[in-house]
Amino acid sequence: MKFKYQAKTKEGAAQVGFVEASDRDAASAILSSHDLFVLSVVAVRPPTAFDNIAGFFNRVSRKDLIVFTRQLATLLEARLPLNNALKILFEQTASQTLKGAVSQVTEDIDAGISFSQAMARQGKVFPDYYIEMIRAAEVTGNLNEVAAFLADYTEKEGDLASKAASALVYPGIVIGLFIIVAFILVTFVYPSLGSVFAQNGVALPWYTQVLLNTGNFLHAWWIAVIVAVIILGVLGINYSQTDEGQALLDEAKIRLPIVKKVYSPVIMARFGNSAALLVHGGIPIAQALEIIGHMVGNSLYRDVVHDIAEDVRQGSLLSQSIAKYPQFFPPLVSQMVAVGETTGKIEEMFMRLSGIYTREANEITNNLVDLIQPVLMIGIGLMVGLLFASILIPIYNLTDSIH
Repeated sequence: MKFKYQAKTKEGAAQVGFVEASDRDAASAILSSHDLFVLSVVAVRPPTAFDNIAGFFNRVSRKDLIVFTRQLATLLEARLPLNNALKILFEQTASQTLKGAVSQVTEDIDAGISFSQAMARQGKVFPDYYIEMIRAAEVTGNLNEVAAFLADYTEKEGDLASKAASALVYPGIVIGLFIIVAFILVTFVYPSLGSVFAQNGVALPWYTQVLLNTGNFLHAWWIAVIVAVIILGVLGINYSQTDEGQALLDEAKIRLPIVKKVYSPVIMARFGNSAALLVHGGIPIAQALEIIGHMVGNSLYRDVVHDIAEDVRQGSLLSQSIAKYPQFFPPLVSQMVAVGETTGKIEEMFMRLSGIYTREANEITNNLVDLIQPVLMIGIGLMVGLLFASILIPIYNLTDSIH
């Protein structure tokens, strides 16, 4: 079972987190063995399917998070105390979900909990990389700089996501309309024509027969089919919110050829950008890698980066450890890191990597927009042609036999 705890260290610092144990007493014993004074231990109820679906629809939008982060960076740069900055942001935040999270974070900080721990308690709102960067900033004392980095980072991520979304809006509308029109034709129009063909003994091509059989089934069960599609959609959303479902999606992103072509440069840009900031902030490279693992936003990469961090702790060079995973990191990454290690300019190499892969991601996204529309038109045209040919050819045969 998982338990959420509140405790204090020997130095009196507040600590909040989660611990796995068989029961509450075992959880308390584990915490006490780590020299913690336990204040509370509460069992965490596993999320239900309803919780997962509700969480999907009540997520904080990327735009709201970008605005919040930029405003936080601006207020901290103006030397406002963190509590005052959060109270101002609470008043200015439009999203009710984010507003509630900010209010709770402010209360936790007033109670003596660190900023990162308070944000970790709102893990459904703030991404893992966000919390890890704040935690690193508390260690290095450069919260203002990290807040500014997070603002730039979330804006860049937002730009990439917007470009990818805009590339998919038009195709999505066209495909959606085609599916609706095809469903109406096959379900309600084709069955009535099929009876006409049967009465006149018209020979039907195999593809017409397949569509007519499909239409007869849908005509009889179309309500059940729609209900089944809705249920499958709900189950799919629920599954995508689980750890297993998220891992499956993460694997698809790096295995599917076209998706990987777009996704890989984005991951490399995140890797280089976050590594440059953490190295600049004086974070040891192994600890920086652990933080980066949460920032890349992919569970498979997180595990790989964790293994690389372990190699570095054992004395291996970062470039050599990265080179062990060519399926995750292109050769250019290990080569540039090796140059940085040799010249002592590792931070500069990370920034160059970020620039290279950011430009590559932008180029691929732009090319995808230009390519997807003609391909889509050809595909939709062929499907429309098949739909009409399956009916027009039998009609032509029918009129020919009548004459």
